[in-house]
Amino acid sequence: MLKGIGFSLFSSVLFGYIYYFSTFLMPLSGQDIFGYRIIFTVPSVFLAIFIFKQKHVLISHLKRIYSQPWFILIYLFNGLLMGFQMWLFLWAPNNGGALSVSLGYLLLPLVMVAFGKIFFKEYISKTKLLAIFIAAVGVVMNIIIKGGLSWESIAVSGYAIYFTIRKHFKMTDIGAFAIEIILILPICIYFATQANITEVRLENHNIVWLLVILGLLSGIAFNAYIIASNLLPVNLLGLLGYVEPIMMLIISLLIGENIDKETYPLFFCLIIAMILIIFDGIKKSKQKKILLKN
Repeated sequence: MLKGIGFSLFSSVLFGYIYYFSTFLMPLSGQDIFGYRIIFTVPSVFLAIFIFKQKHVLISHLKRIYSQPWFILIYLFNGLLMGFQMWLFLWAPNNGGALSVSLGYLLLPLVMVAFGKIFFKEYISKTKLLAIFIAAVGVVMNIIIKGGLSWESIAVSGYAIYFTIRKHFKMTDIGAFAIEIILILPICIYFATQANITEVRLENHNIVWLLVILGLLSGIAFNAYIIASNLLPVNLLGLLGYVEPIMMLIISLLIGENIDKETYPLFFCLIIAMILIIFDGIKKSKQKKILLKN
């Protein structure tokens, strides 16, 4: 258990640092960085499939596509959704959207809980319902005060669609992720080749090494998360997942972005909602332990 928690925290810290690390990659644009990151991530994904003996899972997805060719459109659509989120993650810190994206990641788990209830009739405890209600109050107040959420926050919270599709079509494993990332690889190669590295090196002499480090960090973080997911129950893994958006929020403030007073009510509501979700998860974990002992 402790080993799994350690790997989960380690991966969250690395993903959070990647959020900050993208600020070192100027003058590359968000799509340039995104292209290189995906290219460097592909070997890590297939290394994970080999290490964790998931080849049969990948083969089963390929057989599914062979028997039902239209399924490739589902994998492609999900790949594009995932790719857009990765691009936004790397674009935001260099374009004044870091705070809005971190806010979206705080909102995302609550949206996923709501989607679980709507699309899969999942049970929602009273504590989670209260958390969703408080978050909704924060969103409504933000709309009244500021006229709405930023497009970055809406885009991130909309990532729940990606996870909903994966669950509905039973595509939640690393094999499905491998197919998704391979399908968007041509787009990423195109983005990467649009950058004139020779010109970029005139402004950023270490850009090549920094891109290599980005690839290493992404690969290590990805595999650390896979290890954690194999060692921890889903409930605890979900709770630890809050570490990353909290780090993103801190990093947003460190790189110079500020929370305007009009956004205080929304952040306050989301933080309370997050605490309630964490409390509910801890409570459920304790209840499961008691049942197992009995």
